[in-house]
Formats: sequence, structure tokens, C-alpha cells
Amino acid sequence: MAPSRDRAGGLETYRSMRDFDRTPEPSGEPAPAPAEALRFVVQRHRARRLHYDLRFEMGGVLASWAVPRGPTLDPAARRMAVHVEDHPVEYADFEGVIPAGEYGGGDVIVWDRGTWEPHGTDDPVAAVAAGELHADVHGERLRGRLVLVRRGEADEHGKEQWLLLHKKDEHAVDGWDAEDHPTSVVSGRTNDEVKADPERLWRSDLPAAEASIELHPTVTGPGDDALAALDDLGEGGTWEVFGRRLRVTNLDKVLFPARADEPPVTKRELVRYAARIAPVVLPYLRGRALNMHRYPEGAGRKGFWHKQVPAHAPSWLPRWDNPEADPGETTTYLVVDEPAALVWAANFGALEWHAWTSLTAEPHRPTYALFDVDPGPSTDWDDVVLLARLHRDAFEHLGVRAYPKLTGRRGIQVWVPITTGPDFDETRAWVERVSRTVGAVVPDLVSWRWEVRDRGGQARLDFTQNAINKTLVAPYSPRAAAGAPVSAPITWDELDEPWLRPDAFTIRTVLDRVAERGDVFRGVLGGDQRLPRLG
Repeated sequence: MAPSRDRAGGLETYRSMRDFDRTPEPSGEPAPAPAEALRFVVQRHRARRLHYDLRFEMGGVLASWAVPRGPTLDPAARRMAVHVEDHPVEYADFEGVIPAGEYGGGDVIVWDRGTWEPHGTDDPVAAVAAGELHADVHGERLRGRLVLVRRGEADEHGKEQWLLLHKKDEHAVDGWDAEDHPTSVVSGRTNDEVKADPERLWRSDLPAAEASIELHPTVTGPGDDALAALDDLGEGGTWEVFGRRLRVTNLDKVLFPARADEPPVTKRELVRYAARIAPVVLPYLRGRALNMHRYPEGAGRKGFWHKQVPAHAPSWLPRWDNPEADPGETTTYLVVDEPAALVWAANFGALEWHAWTSLTAEPHRPTYALFDVDPGPSTDWDDVVLLARLHRDAFEHLGVRAYPKLTGRRGIQVWVPITTGPDFDETRAWVERVSRTVGAVVPDLVSWRWEVRDRGGQARLDFTQNAINKTLVAPYSPRAAAGAPVSAPITWDELDEPWLRPDAFTIRTVLDRVAERGDVFRGVLGGDQRLPRLG
């Protein structure tokens, strides 16, 4: 084997070639021997040149070859293959875009995947070291026996040239060409479509089992039978949803006053909405402590913040014990790691959901930088939209990805996804500098006073929310106001739409929007962005 590469079981070379603060690829660890069959994957990868990456699980990693013309079922074809560094097993699920400037920068799709067995050996690692591997593959496109044979010594860069061929067996197909099948077997998308709007992102800061995130999930919650069962409960009872048995109560209680020409919103509607929106909102809540804004008597009465998981909460409810809690502070927070937990919170009277901007794994390092256009009494809606547009221009100038959403009340918020690294002080300082630059363009609209009464009715660009245990309302969370408005994500282009209002969507309408437009906020889950230096 080439001296510059790891033997199977090590990932040092792979890691040394990548900056995991920037690339969405998994950093990975060598994996234990699988309980089931070994995996193989082929990824169609457009970097400087188009090629296919053929990877076989062995020795706790994916032994990998770059195949410029792609593997084939044609037994008469001979393909050049370059033996490259071992990859982590988690890489088999990676489909997305590696940023420009990073090693292998370009778009990647999962072109084929399945299981495989080594032929003629019980030790595929030793077979690769010896220079010849026979593999029986069971993929969605590739089937039959592939043979890899090393040709000579490694070049000056440590790269080994191999020959890849398909045996003449019952799966062989004369003239078969990989380029006749240019789509992903995972998403059905082409490389161009993934590049334009990746279907999945890999979050390097999450555990491997949670790291592959679907960007446009179908809005699926409980089925018709489960929803009918909720309707049949009367005032309350036990509802089975998402594999959990939940005790739901006071279902006919009015929680949100009526809007004009609409009936008021009951607790049953809130619980139903929480269940239906859970698959969409879960990625924004998973792994984060949740501050619940509770209104047990409904939005017409004063609410209060509730953070501590109560003693009567079911044992299955996900939670986080804060090791830094001082006496009298919250010790155990709800963490919505599964959809039933959100339904439980809604039944508990949490009309609003406010998740931390840092993960429980690293509570002092946020994954978002937050911008809050908080209107004052004298700020009209046109002024709020103007301030949001100025933010849009600033982010475009800085080359920063940022995602706006309506507050559901009077304002607009913007979330900027960032790689885990800067602490809250650094993030807050960056947000303050951008906010003050925006505010300086329209000084008559903005006040920097802390107290509302001192602002003269002006808006505040509130950068102070960038602090541990301070939050902005989660996307798709209801707000405690008439008609149950929702903090709904929008696109930057929609700032110019005449229908735009901060409470334009409610729990009765936002699901139709997601079904039609997808989740336009999903890009904030790509935590691969560094905050640029400000001049």
C-alpha cells in the first residue's frame, strides 16, 4: 500500500485533508465490525473533474477508489481506478455539496448503494494490501462480481493505479455505461439539482445517526386514523401518537381568541398542529434545551416561562440536566429529540417554543447568529420591511447565508447559520457591528436604548439575544395571539410581496404553505459557515 495512506481502520489521512469547520462531510470514527452485511456505496462526485467514488466497508472504514469513467456491468470494459484515502463508514450516507476551496469541493450524489461480500478471502483488508480484491456486490444498479487489481507502484503523490472490471456472469450487460443513469438512488436527483438545492446536509456537529438531515421533508405526522382518534377523545383521554401514549386534557378549551370571521382556536387544534408540524420543526429543536412559554389559561391571559421538566412528566420524555445550574436555576430542560415530545409540550400549555441557539453538547457555542428587528410603538410595517431589506443587502454584500422569518407578532427575525466554534461573546459582537451598520443607514428609525420606554417609539435591532439561554421563537412555533399566528419562515424575495404581514400564517394555514413551498428555512441547518471578518 502507498505510504501516504492509512491502513484500513485509520482515518488520519482523511481528516488531515479536510477542515470540518467548513466541509459538511462527516469526520467519523473507525466503526466496529457490523452485525449485518458489509456496505458498499458509489458516489457520483463533480469536483474539478467528474468521477465516481467506489467504496467498500472493511476494517471499520470505507476503502475507496476514484473511478473517472465510473463502474460498469460491461465485462469487456476496463476502468482505471485510483486508490484514495479511507473514508469513515458514515460517508456512505453523504449526499450534498462540499464547499469550494475544500478538498474535493463539488456536488455529490449517492449513485448506488447496497451490500457486498469478499470472494476468495475472509480478509478483504489483506486482499487490498496484496493488490487484488474480488467483490460480489448487491446494489440497486451494480450487481455481480467486481474485480480490482493494482497496477504497479504508487506514483510520486502516493496514489496507486488500479484496474476495475466486471466479471462475465449472469449480471453482466454489454455496453452498460454509468452515465446513462445520472441520478441519486437516495433522492432521485441529479448532481445539478443537488448543487442547486441539496436534498440532504451532513451536520458534522451531530452524532452520526442524526447527522444526515433531509432538507425538504414531506409534512407527515399522524395518519388519518390517529387524527380521528384525537377527535373522538371528547374532553380528553389517552392518545397514541408517534409510538407514545400521551394523556391529553381539556381539548375543547379555547387557547387562542378568534380572529375576525374565524372561530377561536382550541387546545385540540394546538395538539393536532404540534403533531402535524413535528416532522418539519424537529430538526430545529433536536439536541437543544427548550424554554416553554406557557399559557395554561390561553393567550387571553398572562403567560409565563417554564423551563424545568416537571416531576410528573413521563419517563420517556427527552431531557437535559444542566451541569452548570446554580441553586434556584433550572436543572433539567426538555429536549425535543422526538416528535411526541412536542405534542407533550403543547398539551402542557406551551403555546410558544423557544429552543436554545446552542446544542446541549456545547452550550457555550451557538450554531446561529440571531438578528431581531423589534419594532417600537411608532414603527409601522413598512419600516420593519425596510429594515429587513437593509439586512438582506448587508448579507449579500458580506457573502453570508441568512434566512428570514416572520415573528408572528410585529417583527422579522433573521437567523445566520454558523459553524460551531465562536462563543456567544464573539457572535454577539459580530451581530452588533452588522446591526449598527444597518441602523446607521436609517438613524431616525432605530434606537439603541435598552428600555422600551426610552426608545421614543423607535425600533430596536436587538443583538443581545445572542447569549446562552436567550432565545428567539422557533420556526413554525405558534404565538400567543388571536388566531394562533405562526413564526413562519419566508424567502428574501417575499419581502417584496404585497401580502406580507408578520402574522400572515397561522396554525390553520402554514401546513399548506410547507406542502406547497417546502421548508424554506432548511438552509439554517447547514452549519458550515464562518462569520467573515468585518472591515
